[in-house]
Amino acid sequence: MTASAPTALIADDEAPMREQLRARLQEAWPGLQIVAEAANGVEAVELAARFKPQIAFLDIRMPGMGGIEAARQLYNRCHIVFATAYDQYAVDAFEHGAIDYLLKPVTAERLATTCERLRRRLPQAPQDIGSQLAQLSSLLQQQGAGPKRSYLRWIQAQVGGSLRMISTREILFFQSDEKYTRVQTATAELLIRKTLKELADELDPDEFWRIHRSTLVRVDAIAEVSRDMRGRQMLRVRNYPHELEVSRNHAHLFQQM
Repeated sequence: MTASAPTALIADDEAPMREQLRARLQEAWPGLQIVAEAANGVEAVELAARFKPQIAFLDIRMPGMGGIEAARQLYNRCHIVFATAYDQYAVDAFEHGAIDYLLKPVTAERLATTCERLRRRLPQAPQDIGSQLAQLSSLLQQQGAGPKRSYLRWIQAQVGGSLRMISTREILFFQSDEKYTRVQTATAELLIRKTLKELADELDPDEFWRIHRSTLVRVDAIAEVSRDMRGRQMLRVRNYPHELEVSRNHAHLFQQM
């Protein structure tokens, strides 16, 4: 990468979407260097501070911190482009101001237009778009436009010196373990630094239930619920030999018991 090469960051919670945008950008703008990729807004802000990209491509809907929230912290440092699945009525909000957007699925023609706009803007300092971001956030909330909220689908866990990607479909349950959270699958037990509270906010509540202040269980992994000699509700999940306790605060999930 040369010193003068323009640089960019891509943030999207879906890895295939990041890969697709990266590939299309390589075709539309071969000289652009993608210096970092993030799976959520928090990572985007952290990576932007580290790599200082000139452009940030941000998905609007990401678990935890979304694209608009991340843009509020980045707009005075780099040029912002939103990638969004909102319909045309909603993205009219982008048409008046310095924020550009890419409508998913991204087409080569639309990306070429965005890249040309960015080439013209790069010699200039990023504009103050704070007020526009506030208006955009309010408008999209009022309209309720766009797809169903995007939930966390992959977990990153450090295994030795490598990073393992685990689909949430593989996970039986999460359980807090002091400074870490234990991730239990049918074949492995791993530890991650993400807290149970963060996971509860980012996972689909129809797929994962909190049965205890320290436990999140995948609903379709539940094999049965019974009572022990002390009257406590105890839950058994498939492919795991031990029972999990259901706290009194969450007993309503199994009222038929």
